[in-house]
Amino acid sequence: MKILIVSDTHRKDESLKQVIEEQAPLDMLIHLGDAEGSEMRIADWVNEGCQLEMVMGNNDFFSSLDREIELELKGHRIFLTHGHYYNVSLGVEGLYQEAVDRNCDIAMYGHTHRPFLEKRGEVTILNPGSLSYPRQEGRKPSYMLMFMEEDGSVSYESCFVS
Repeated sequence: MKILIVSDTHRKDESLKQVIEEQAPLDMLIHLGDAEGSEMRIADWVNEGCQLEMVMGNNDFFSSLDREIELELKGHRIFLTHGHYYNVSLGVEGLYQEAVDRNCDIAMYGHTHRPFLEKRGEVTILNPGSLSYPRQEGRKPSYMLMFMEEDGSVSYESCFVS
């Protein structure tokens, strides 16, 4: 299973369209918030059969998306949130604890515009960064790919747009 993970696209859609085109076909696309209205269009950009999972970010003022989602995939419980309710700008401790409390082994967030991938105990915590307004050193737009095998094994790839 090939899963594209993005966040904080802030309606600058050309980069997202390009990444979707380059990475197709996809089994799933996860958007971790701040699409700012583009969430209504993303379904038109992905291949047929691509499952969409999207949460609302702090700049998605008129969105009807959920604030948080819990998914079950191949034996994994995955927690999706934008992250601002867990103060991720100050660190991932609150998000980590929420994932533990929800019995999730993968937690995904956005909001900081910085890529992040870390395993804490039994929980993998990740942030794909931002395709539109990156804030990490070098400021390259970023996203992540997650590969989930039939046996439930998972691998991740941090990707940067040049």
